Amino acid sequence: MTIRVIIVGTGAMAANHAKGYADIADVSVVAGVDTNSEKLNAFCLEHSIGRQFTSIESVLAWGEFDAVSNATPDGVHHATCLPFIEAGKHLMCEKPLASNYADALDMANKAVTADIVHCLNLSYREVPALQYAKTMVSEGAIGNVRHFEASYLQSWLTQPAWGDWRSESQWLWRLSSQHGSNGVLGDVGVHILDFATFVAGSLPVQTSSLVKTFEKASDNKIGEYVLDANDSFVMHAELENGAIGTVSATRFASGHHNDLRLRIYGDKGGLEVLFENQKSTLNACLGSDLEKAQWQEIKTDSVPTNYQRFIAAIQSGSVAEPDFVLGAQLQKLIDASLTGSQTS
Repeated sequence: MTIRVIIVGTGAMAANHAKGYADIADVSVVAGVDTNSEKLNAFCLEHSIGRQFTSIESVLAWGEFDAVSNATPDGVHHATCLPFIEAGKHLMCEKPLASNYADALDMANKAVTADIVHCLNLSYREVPALQYAKTMVSEGAIGNVRHFEASYLQSWLTQPAWGDWRSESQWLWRLSSQHGSNGVLGDVGVHILDFATFVAGSLPVQTSSLVKTFEKASDNKIGEYVLDANDSFVMHAELENGAIGTVSATRFASGHHNDLRLRIYGDKGGLEVLFENQKSTLNACLGSDLEKAQWQEIKTDSVPTNYQRFIAAIQSGSVAEPDFVLGAQLQKLIDASLTGSQTS
């Protein structure tokens, strides 16, 4: 049976969704949805999508689809997901799940109650090194996890590799809370929090954070954009399994366009998980290598995409990972860091 998918929101991320489904057998993207009809039309033409709708109400009235891929901006995830949850449609949503924990928890609870497949698009779950490291840790390869350090490094505030943030709205909105941004913490912090805790197999029970917004323009304002969203953060965390470590992210990591790193150590060895320059690498120091502190690269194979996992869960009637429940748990950590509070 062909799974019929609609894509809601036709901005930059929507192209990844369209391409992701195009590579899966028995899946058809049957419609695009966006309030901006000009952008919607261009997107549907580019990806050969037959139907266009300018409102959620109109696509629900049509109803000839099985699943929804939500690629709308962060600030409207809650409002745009709820109607589809209530309609019983399977749902993938871009990260973060919502702009605050209350909304994220509401979405998770309603998705569970609706008994739909719900999946959060944490794209770095597709990194082979991450998945293999998760398996190794869960199988005891490094023993009891004791310490970790994870970082997400971007440099688009210092290097215009992706365009000039001072003049392009696609970057400026990410620097302004009034435009729905929770800064680097909400944008990519959710990725690196998942990157670390997924491998460790444990979520934090206690955290403390330092969040910083740097001066970037006169009066920290460019046009309609007040540049008040955070640019860097550092979190100290203790996990349920007793391990402690740090998680950080910044947009001022000159020399790093988009790099993720995790180093995780146990009482029997250590792993290094890297996704740098779009390359996945897993290094390990185990067994007899410990005495000389020698690290060996571990060969990894490709893993399913989030889109493939989402569709497979629909077809099998199973739970998709990562799901909305995890999305809400991660949002709770982000909210605590934004307020400078501790979680326990």
